[in-house]
Amino acid sequence: MDGKQNLDLSNERRSYEKFHLDERSVTDNPMDLFQGWYNMADASDLIEEANAMTLATIRPEGTPRSRVVLLKRFTWEGFYFYTNYHSEKGRDIAGNPAVCLSFFWDALERQVIIEGTAEIAPESASDGYFATRPRGSRLGAWASDQSEVVPTREYLDKRLEEFEKKYEGQDVPRPPHCGLYLVRPTVIEFWQGRPNRMHDRLRYSLQEDFSWKLERLAP
Repeated sequence: MDGKQNLDLSNERRSYEKFHLDERSVTDNPMDLFQGWYNMADASDLIEEANAMTLATIRPEGTPRSRVVLLKRFTWEGFYFYTNYHSEKGRDIAGNPAVCLSFFWDALERQVIIEGTAEIAPESASDGYFATRPRGSRLGAWASDQSEVVPTREYLDKRLEEFEKKYEGQDVPRPPHCGLYLVRPTVIEFWQGRPNRMHDRLRYSLQEDFSWKLERLAP
């Protein structure tokens, strides 16, 4: 195997030294901390899409699958993302609602890992969000049977043209098979890079009385 095929990354490392995370300076509710971290990431010129997150689901056969999706909203209830209910992720969630979300903000040397359960959000929330999408994106939701095998790119382009004609001069309604999911968190871990691999890790775990238990984890 030549050098191009045998890529050794054992010396690829950096020292994280920008911030620290102290349990004595955080609030009892992890959503407060998440909002502060998200706002900083969103304001950074070095982070292109602060709302990009990895969503991991469990397939029917028990194997995991992850992909990057976009956070569309977060409230005290949890985290919202949009997709086709018939997509692979939608089918996975229908069979097993346990999911994991993760954010990695490299410029801030931070990541957030969220475990929870996903559920279809109320139709009113999905309708409100869908109305904010660009017209082309709304038409694309009708044209694409997400995750299904298609013959060619031309097939997809033709499907889009068909729906452009169908809704010409009209508002584009939300397809009944597309909408928001709400991920209700049960565990939220905040990870802050520190020097010498001695990273800060704070984990919030939801209790039966809906309070949050805060613990520090070894890096």
